[in-house]
Amino acid sequence: MDKKPTNTASFEVPIEVSRVTALLKNAGFSGYLVGGCVRDLILQREPNDWDITTNATPEKIQEIFPDSVYENTFGTVGVKTRSENLKVSIIEITPYRTESTYTDNRHPDTVSFSTKLEDDLLRRDFTINALAYDVETGEIIDLYNGQKDLKDKIIRTVGDPDERFTEDALRLLRTIRFSAQLGFSIEESTKKSLISNAHLLKNISAERIRDEFIKIVDSPDPEQALNVSCETGILEQFIPELPLMKGIDQGGVHKYDVWEHLLKSLTHAQKKGYPLHVKLAALFHDIGKPKTRRAGAKKAWTFYGHEVIGERMTKSILERLKFSRETTETVTKLVRWHMFFSDTEEISHTAIRRMIRNVGKDLIWDLMNVRVCDRMGMGRPKEEPYRLRKYHSMIEEVMSDPVSVGMLKIDGNTLMSEFHVKPGPIIGNILHALLEQVIEDPTKNTEEYLKEQIPALLKLSEEELKKLGTAGKETKNQAEEKKVKGIRKKHWVE
Repeated sequence: MDKKPTNTASFEVPIEVSRVTALLKNAGFSGYLVGGCVRDLILQREPNDWDITTNATPEKIQEIFPDSVYENTFGTVGVKTRSENLKVSIIEITPYRTESTYTDNRHPDTVSFSTKLEDDLLRRDFTINALAYDVETGEIIDLYNGQKDLKDKIIRTVGDPDERFTEDALRLLRTIRFSAQLGFSIEESTKKSLISNAHLLKNISAERIRDEFIKIVDSPDPEQALNVSCETGILEQFIPELPLMKGIDQGGVHKYDVWEHLLKSLTHAQKKGYPLHVKLAALFHDIGKPKTRRAGAKKAWTFYGHEVIGERMTKSILERLKFSRETTETVTKLVRWHMFFSDTEEISHTAIRRMIRNVGKDLIWDLMNVRVCDRMGMGRPKEEPYRLRKYHSMIEEVMSDPVSVGMLKIDGNTLMSEFHVKPGPIIGNILHALLEQVIEDPTKNTEEYLKEQIPALLKLSEEELKKLGTAGKETKNQAEEKKVKGIRKKHWVE
């Protein structure tokens, strides 16, 4: 090796990993940790996986580790450690290798095994990933000043960036993703190469692009990443609809144009730790605005129906990127119904029930979170103003609803079909009489118990049954009033 290791360090490495490198060395071969795990160790981050490189061939590796799998053309052997920790249950070992040209801008046409570590490090994407570490000696092999770039917080390709991106165009997105995940800036020549090679992303499968896009959306700084993606022309290669948001002024209560509004909505979703489908809905919720923008009063613009157009556009984007049907349906539903606000002094519980019906009980709180992101993306200082808290209260009032005849395990159909009760007030009186018992003791709300009570109730006179029904309604009303009062107090909207 032409260059000496620049320094030594002592890192805590799982015993499963150190055993693998030790066994390689005991068999007369080298064994280095390589790539992202070394980068993460230096940054004092927990690696997600552990990769090892060696001068042993796949066949020799399998001889050393009989309990292993070898099912690819790149020489990688997966060693089973039997560990309960999934991160080290399989350790991947790859021989040093060199690669030929990449005619498809993604995979090398041929792969050759090498006896030199420097050959393997040369084919790596970024300097911060072209690091090797000897667990036994503590030596860090750093041929491309990756440690300096880690210290300076810079993303830089190994060698000529045009060559690296031409070899594998997915590296264009990986550059931006690493920048967002690590909070690093992109070195100038590397950034210029992003611009000149952005078109190569057309040769990458939608699934691979989707996976990188998800990591960008889930990164600590998706706003910065998407801004760089847009500036370099990369974003328009796979979501051309988003750059069209730039410069679309909204006026009125909005502080930002549509582009910045969407990014800041996404940023709030990221800060709150919302799930992916909420983040995606926050990013796409106003994507239909450019197509629906019309001049309005008081220097504002109107965007009537943008949620309907946005639903269609979002569905097209997610399907193009091969998102799952479940994710696509969930996100598009949130985009479609994000415009639900009206005057909380006038809105009825019926309207709230209709909103819940539109998105479903399982998504109603996600919809509220999208609305919070929308509001914060406008530059509003308060996350939960009175109007939003009132909505929360009304939703919870409707959602809880544990004190209505609808919660009973039997209904009017049961009374008519099994007990031959004729339609009329008697059915309501019986159900409310049963409800009073259930409110007092919820364990009585079983089909068996309630049916057992019906014959006795049917023996009562009409007046007695009416009295019981009225008492049941009163108990129901008191329970509802107590419940609603508690909910409104919780949301500060008494």
